[in-house]
Amino acid sequence: MTSSSRLNLSALIALVVGSMIGGGIFSLPQNVASSAGPGAMLIGWIITGIGMLTLAFVFQTLANRKPELDAGIYAYAKAGFGNFMGFSSAWGYWISAWIGNVSYFVLLFSTLGLFFPIFGEGNTVTAILCASILLWAIHFLVLKGLREAAFVNLITTIAKVVPLVLFIVVAAFAFSADVFTNDFWGKAGLELGSVMDQARNMMLVTVWVFIGIEGASIYSARAAKRSDVGRATVAGFLGVLLLLVLVNVLSMGIMSQPELAALKNPSMAGVLEHVMGPWGAIIISVGLVISLLGGLLAWTLLCAEILFAGARDNTMPRFLKKENDRKVPVNALWVSNALIQLFLILTLFNEATYLNLLYLATSMILLPYFWSAAYAWLVSWRGESYSLEPRERNKDLVIAGIAVLYSAWLVYAGGIQYVLLSALLYAPGAIFFAKARREQDLPVFSPAEKFIFAVVLAGAAIAAFGMYQGWLTL
Repeated sequence: MTSSSRLNLSALIALVVGSMIGGGIFSLPQNVASSAGPGAMLIGWIITGIGMLTLAFVFQTLANRKPELDAGIYAYAKAGFGNFMGFSSAWGYWISAWIGNVSYFVLLFSTLGLFFPIFGEGNTVTAILCASILLWAIHFLVLKGLREAAFVNLITTIAKVVPLVLFIVVAAFAFSADVFTNDFWGKAGLELGSVMDQARNMMLVTVWVFIGIEGASIYSARAAKRSDVGRATVAGFLGVLLLLVLVNVLSMGIMSQPELAALKNPSMAGVLEHVMGPWGAIIISVGLVISLLGGLLAWTLLCAEILFAGARDNTMPRFLKKENDRKVPVNALWVSNALIQLFLILTLFNEATYLNLLYLATSMILLPYFWSAAYAWLVSWRGESYSLEPRERNKDLVIAGIAVLYSAWLVYAGGIQYVLLSALLYAPGAIFFAKARREQDLPVFSPAEKFIFAVVLAGAAIAAFGMYQGWLTL
């Protein structure tokens, strides 16, 4: 790959920020207020901030310590825990990415529906038709080249941050300490539960807005400088964390917790409307549209790249390795967007599907996060590449250990129902895995992998039975 086609630090940071800032931040005031009061919210952010920061450091450490692993989150699982676990991480991450895009399309046209009723809640025939046109417009933009698409992503990332900064400035002037400290621990709303219950429930909300923290790691092989991958991950995370906390804290100093909890989404529009009048809602709605457009582009890039990375080292079938003359993985892009198109059509028949699948998609990302943290811990514990840096090794061992515990807790907190439903989507991936292994004349599974696959099949069977019986639903 020529140096002119590689991604610089600013492009990598934009990919991280663009991946994380989608629609979640614009709904954050209502989502958090429905779970927690101001005091519990601060506790939740401290815990979430520390946990997600350790994950950011994990990706930074692995990018620097294991430069030969240039497919990021997927490659770490494979290097640490074998071919099938690596494939499963790639498969789950990919499914999560394109299902997330379906929800972005629906949310985008739902927002436009505030001004153009024909779009309704984003799942009318007109909305799906327009979403489909936009999907294939993005598809052909990406086909023109990754650098061109990354440049557009950089522009949309800057554009989406502007209304967020405007919100923070206006909200800072309107902030009232009396409003913020009134019922600080959320005791008036007894349905919120104890302070720790509030913090835990609020933390489950905050996990969704951090998905994409690993964005730069996926593009390790395309970075102009390897060290930029780690820098982009940490810089992007800290910038987004600051935005999220400020939006959340300032909102609770403008409207009370019950008032915020009663807002419609995007709830930032309601907060700014409370301060500025109707223009406030318009500004935030426009910002959300730009943000979603940028998020769609960032995740379209990631969808194709994760399949291509898997095919490049023979974990995925070879046909996904095909690139066009602009170095875009065309087959991977077509497969991803074809499935997005299919699920867009399905939203016409089940209007709640996209929301429920978004939560399922998010839970599927948690397992790849866990395996990445676990691999970072193994690297530190074994002392790989630390022969001259014992202090660095101990520091990274502690950070990776915290990340492992945090990731494991998130998997547990997501609930057994999503673990079972995830198995339904993981199980079919074995067909792709088997095809890739047979293309190399290799046995499909090792003995240990046979056991793991049997567990996945059992989980899928239980999920299928539960959905048939009605006690498990999407």
